[in-house]
Amino acid sequence: MSSGGPRRVVVLGSTGSIGTQALEVIATHPDRFVLVGLAAGADVATAGRQAHEHGVRTVAMGDADAAARLAPTLPGAEVAGGPEAVAALAAMDADLVINGITGAVGLAPTLAALQAGTPVALANKESLIVGGDLVVAAAETAGGRASHLIPVDSEHSALAQCLRGGRADEVARLVLTASGGPFRGATRAELEQVDATQALEHPTWSMGPVITVNSATLMNKGLELIEAHELFDVGWDDLDVVVHPQSIVHSMVEFHDGSTLAQLSPPDMRLPLQLAMAWPERLPHAFAACDWQQAQTLTFEPVDRATFDALELAERAGRRRSSFPAVLNAANETAVAAFLDGRVGFLDITACVADTLDAWESTDPTAPRDLDDVLYADRWARARASDQLAKRDR
Repeated sequence: MSSGGPRRVVVLGSTGSIGTQALEVIATHPDRFVLVGLAAGADVATAGRQAHEHGVRTVAMGDADAAARLAPTLPGAEVAGGPEAVAALAAMDADLVINGITGAVGLAPTLAALQAGTPVALANKESLIVGGDLVVAAAETAGGRASHLIPVDSEHSALAQCLRGGRADEVARLVLTASGGPFRGATRAELEQVDATQALEHPTWSMGPVITVNSATLMNKGLELIEAHELFDVGWDDLDVVVHPQSIVHSMVEFHDGSTLAQLSPPDMRLPLQLAMAWPERLPHAFAACDWQQAQTLTFEPVDRATFDALELAERAGRRRSSFPAVLNAANETAVAAFLDGRVGFLDITACVADTLDAWESTDPTAPRDLDDVLYADRWARARASDQLAKRDR
């Protein structure tokens, strides 16, 4: 933290769901946080309003044309455009970078922040999925995985909190909870008929379209398993998922004496965001809390892995590690985009991912040595997935 003053924060993806809620946390605690930089994609109106409201003088837009339109509205501010500008913003002098960017494009800014020695509050799970080895190595060099990679996802925030309850050698397994999404209990035959409108009707969370579809396929939970493996250095045999429809228990840690610690709170991302921004301190403000005077039921059930095969695909890629998680993510992003466009069916998403993983395996790939190698695997997978999806285009 900056000496004697509020924590200087940079928010990447400021106009998205995570970014706007992060700015709400900053506004709630002006004595603890000050926004010194923000990055967005192409939403000029929202980014401009945010910069004005928070007095931000350093702004980056992933879209260069958007930056050119924004600059005249922010006289005296430094406005830059393009992916390189976002990475440069992440490396500016700050105490914390919140990465709320969606997708693999968030990897380069994560690396830039860590290489500058700045801790990252990570909502961009793709950073660890696509570039796990590179990100972990950069975090260790910057000062340590635990201090420089701070989880924002509610599941990983819950795990970090529960892990405080015992020593590392006492942990038996980490259990992530999944809501089950809008199609919990559906059969494969029923899933053949669903469309994007149905997939975007998440029962408990309000999120962007890509992550909402990922929740419907359970790919999001598979990606979170990979993220947990990288964040907490826990073996694959000690990771598990259970369906919890109420989304009140966000994850659990089971210890070797049979005790289980769980973290409970309403499904509100401002809670884990506030904790990540002040980590390891808890701030005295509750955006939401459980009302234990109200009768309620919490239920748990096993995942239907036969119907929702995305989880198995993610575990397969995670166990292989190397560039396989990057290929998994790229193929999935490509397939989800095609589904949202109405070009392919819901089950075509995981079918495309499985085909792309098989094809990558047949190339006998070597472990990525740097960011360029990771980006090559990402591009290869997107091209392969696009070819396969074109054949399925309905």
